[in-house]
Amino acid sequence: MSCEKCAKYIGYCLVSAAVFCIVANALLYFPNGETKYATEDHLSRFVYYFAGVAGGGLLMLLPAFVFIGLEEEDCCGCCGFQNYGKRCSMLSSVLAALIGIIGSGYCVIVASLGLAEGPKCSDDNGVWNYTFASTEGQYLLDSSTWSKCYEPKHIVEWHVTLFSILLASSAIEFILCLIQVINGVLGGTCGYCFSRQQQYNC
Repeated sequence: MSCEKCAKYIGYCLVSAAVFCIVANALLYFPNGETKYATEDHLSRFVYYFAGVAGGGLLMLLPAFVFIGLEEEDCCGCCGFQNYGKRCSMLSSVLAALIGIIGSGYCVIVASLGLAEGPKCSDDNGVWNYTFASTEGQYLLDSSTWSKCYEPKHIVEWHVTLFSILLASSAIEFILCLIQVINGVLGGTCGYCFSRQQQYNC
């Protein structure tokens, strides 16, 4: 497999992960499918950071489409030398991968903080606060404490599930972009990972 094909597969994986991030972030705005909690400002503050929509989502589509298009790049377009076009394209993909690392890294940090702090919810007195903020994430290991949140119903499960999806998807994106940095450097400096120079007649 050439470095370009490897980048293409990475690109398709990034598109899938970006879709997961966007959907998960969007669902965080609608606990139990209701909009009133968003309009009344009763959502976790980390929901408003748009980590899944922007960082792990839309920003990730840029490097994804760059990687997907690498295999179709002309081999004769850089500096006038045979196969230099492919090498220049692979090196330029490293810059796109760095953008992906920034976006996914941002999403990883926000999702981690969101999980550690827990959801904003109403207690039995009707007071809205971050019930689990002082537990430093220990509430995740003790589901018996989740009943402290009275409203929205099942908000802890909703919060933990969706932020976990954001964390896992963005972590995968981060790793894939790191792989592409290595792949791009190897492809740019060495041409193909497996020599196929005879295939191109420029």
